[in-house]
This record gives sequence, structure tokens and C-alpha cells, in this order.
Amino acid sequence: MTRIETRIDPGSDEYAARRAALLARVAELRELEQRAVIGSARARELFERRGQLLPRERVDRLLDIGSPWLELSTLAGYGIDEPELVRSVPGAGLITGIGFISGVRCVVSASDSGIGAGAIQKMGLDKMLRAQELALENRLPFVQLIESAGANLLTYEVAGFIHGGRLFYNLARLSAAGIPVIGIVHGSSTAGGAYLPGLSDVVILVRGRAKAFLAGPPLLKAATGEIATDEELGGAQMHATVSGLGEYLAEDDADAIRIGREVMGRLGPAFSPEPGAATDWRGAEPVHDPDELAGVVPLDFRQPVDMREVIARVVDRSDFLEYQPGFGAQTVCGYALLYGHQVGILTNNGPIDPAGAQKATHFIQSCCQTGTALLYLQNTTGYIVGRAPEQAGMIKHGSKMIQAVSNATVPSVTVHCGASFGAGNYGMCGRAFGPRFVFSWPNARTAVMGGEQAALTMRIVTEATARRRGDPVDEARLDALAQSILVNFERQSDAFHTSARLLDDGVIDPRHTRRVLGLAFAICREAEQRALRPIQFGVARP
Repeated sequence: MTRIETRIDPGSDEYAARRAALLARVAELRELEQRAVIGSARARELFERRGQLLPRERVDRLLDIGSPWLELSTLAGYGIDEPELVRSVPGAGLITGIGFISGVRCVVSASDSGIGAGAIQKMGLDKMLRAQELALENRLPFVQLIESAGANLLTYEVAGFIHGGRLFYNLARLSAAGIPVIGIVHGSSTAGGAYLPGLSDVVILVRGRAKAFLAGPPLLKAATGEIATDEELGGAQMHATVSGLGEYLAEDDADAIRIGREVMGRLGPAFSPEPGAATDWRGAEPVHDPDELAGVVPLDFRQPVDMREVIARVVDRSDFLEYQPGFGAQTVCGYALLYGHQVGILTNNGPIDPAGAQKATHFIQSCCQTGTALLYLQNTTGYIVGRAPEQAGMIKHGSKMIQAVSNATVPSVTVHCGASFGAGNYGMCGRAFGPRFVFSWPNARTAVMGGEQAALTMRIVTEATARRRGDPVDEARLDALAQSILVNFERQSDAFHTSARLLDDGVIDPRHTRRVLGLAFAICREAEQRALRPIQFGVARP
């Protein structure tokens, strides 16, 4: 392969300005993430009084010490639970991620009961559904740390109730697919939430704290007039000895996690720990320092950047075998190794033209033929427009590219590195096209088009309509309309806004891109190698 030679000068004023701007966005990201950590930790005194561990302490104890942990969707719900951004706590009351437990890579979902007693928030439902989807698609055991007050009745919406059934559908499908579901119940699991342990293959209950019932004492009394205690209805002791809901009765949170780790270590041949999987990172480091990524890409997507500079700081040895470099040159395709994983990379140095779309289509099909995983580094304003591109078959060739992306038979991973506008988002494997993982950089912008283009388009249309009707053109009104559209587009295209709505799997520090992608492709490879033992139905309790 050919080593990419850099033209970036870390000593230049341009590099320094770009780096400072991007690191400011990273600092903002970390501050937002810390809101959930701090908010949950405020309940420490209450948890200690009850003899409990905080939710993040539970996760820390569950995971293997020193092993990689890829936390997902940390900005979920930001600005949705609380429209006033300065008061909004991201995370949607749930901690999800992929890590190692007793040497086995797993998806972990933990109720953050330090925030709102773990009540399910609007985006918390979608966040858990995404975690389940990742477990199913990547053949990873699904581990739930459960302590939730259930649905928030103060913000109840019928759509949440209906869509919430998908949680239980997914648990049943995981079990039937031969993918173990482990439930550790640390506290309440009421009403529909009772089916979280009910649909787990193995359930561990914490004595004196775990509770699972379809109707708690208040609802039971309201519905039937019957009076019963928590323990009689759904206490840990009752479920472990009478109902048969639980396999193991733990003395406290720490004991429950100990049992959970033991269970994970005995899942059978399909889930035997892969020696060195958590620590063996093959592949030579890039020649060009990944830390320099903070100064490579500008915050303003209008400023050009050669995406080969990004590739050079992500792939092994900065080596890249470019595919058809002289054809459709603004669409960059080629082969590289990433921690030893062979990947085919597609990225953009401008809009996608007919030649670029043809090249990308051919490249994707070639990667599918050889079983090479695909990495999309999005940085495009979309498919090129104009008389010449239209006559050259832009729609036809763009459609072929979208067909190739949609039907690719190899794992795909997408990173939003800059602009992701219009159908370019589709052609470069945006969220709707089912990549295994989607990550965003803090500077990324995603929209149907740029805000300025949207504002100008509506201005032209409004002016034409007024003239056609013979009405006077109100310039002040047009200016206000344009400004309103621009503000709306700028707000919604922001990476923090899109990530809050789970349009990606998380915003990452660009300097960590290589490490995050290494984890993602290792997960994809492991899924392909794992032979499951599916059964007709999920594991059912007697």
C-alpha cells in the first residue's frame, strides 16, 4: 500500500485555530455527558442508606477491569426531556454500551435510577431498543441492570406504550436466536417493566431490594381493593422461592454482580471468552498522529479539507491503496488496515458527481465480493446538481450507489466527519441505511440541505408566488422568513441535536476515532465468527 503524505502543518495558525475550535466543542460534549454522572451521583446518600451501589458503580463492577468500554448514545434525550438546554440532562435515564464481562463481549443496559428513580424517558425507550438491536445484529449477550419506576405517568403518551412493546419482542427474539439475556434486578421492576426479568434467560434478584410485579400495592388496591405488601406481591425472596421468576438470590448489589459475572463465564462454547480480545490490538499505529485530527477538519463545512488527511490518522501505518484515483476524484475510495482489520473506505472531498457515484457503486460491490467491511467517512454536501450533471445521469448513477449501499452484504460503519447533506447522507450510508454503527464528530452537520440554501430557496419561491398573484413583495417579511429558516436548520443540523434523537450511536472525540472504529470492526468480525444455537421460541420458565 501507499503511505499517505500529509500537507497539514501543526505549527500553522490555521491548524491552531481549527484545533482550538474543535476542542472547545469536545469540552462542551464532555460537560453535557458529566451532567448525567453528576445528576445520578446526587442520590449517593440515599443509595448508601439503602445499602446500594450507584448505577455507574454497578456497571464498573460488572465490567472486566482495564477492558475497553464503548458507551453509547450519551446525549440521548438532550433538549427533549427539558427544552431549556441549560437544564437538560442527557442520557435519557439509561446507561448503555458494549464491554467485556468475564472475558465475554456483551451489550449492557443499566437503569440510571439515580435520575428520576429510573423512570423510562421518551428517548430512553429508543435508546434501549437500539441497544437490543445491536445485541441481536452483532450476536452479543444482552445484560440488563434493572431498577426502574416504570413509565412516567406525568408525561404519559399512548405512542410510548405501544412502541414500548418492542422491548419485550426484542428480548424474546434474542433468546430464540440463541443469544443469552441476563437480568440483574437491583430494585423495582413494575407493570410492563416486570417483563424485563420475565423475558430474561437468567434472573438474579437482590434480597430486600428487588421487586417485580404487574401491579404494585397502590394500583392493586385501586383496581381490586386487595391490600398486599411489596414483598408479598413481588419481593425477591418470593420470586426466588415461590413464583420461580428468579434463578439466583443475591445479598446485595455487589453480590448480584458477582453472580452475574459467574453466569457470564459459563455461557457455553458459543460464548467462550476469546483469548486476548479485550487487550490484543493488532496493527501498527499510524505514522501521522491521531491527536492531530483535532486540527485537521474545520467547524465550518464550507471550508475544504482533504479527507485523506483523516484517513492518514486513522488507519494502520497511514497506508492507503486508493481505488481509481483519477476517476470521480472528489469521491475517495480505497483499501486500508485498521487494527489489522481489512476495510474498504469511502469518503468525500466535495459533492458526489456521476463519476464518483459510479466509482462508489463499483467499489462497494467489489468489497462485497471479497468480504471486506466498509467504512464511510461522511463529508459531503450531497449529490451535485446542475444541467450538466442531470444530463450525465446523476439521478440514475446516484440511485445505483444507493442500491449498492442498501444491499451490501458486509458490515458497514459510518462516521459523520463534516457535512452530511441531502441524498449524500443516504448514499454514504446514513442511519436509515442500517450501518452496524454510526458515530459523529462534534463539528458534524446533518440536514436535507444547508440552512442558507433552504432559506434562499424559500425566499425565491415566496417571491415568485407573490409576483404571480400580483402582490407586492414584502422584503422585511422575506428577511424574517429567511432568518427563521436559517436558525431552524442550524439548530437541527447540529451534531448534539441529532445525537439527542439517536440519529447516531454517539458523538466521539475525533482523536479517539481510530480506537472506536477498532472496537466496532472487532465486534463485527466476532459476530461473523460466532455460531449460535437458535431455538424455536425463547427460553420459557416452568
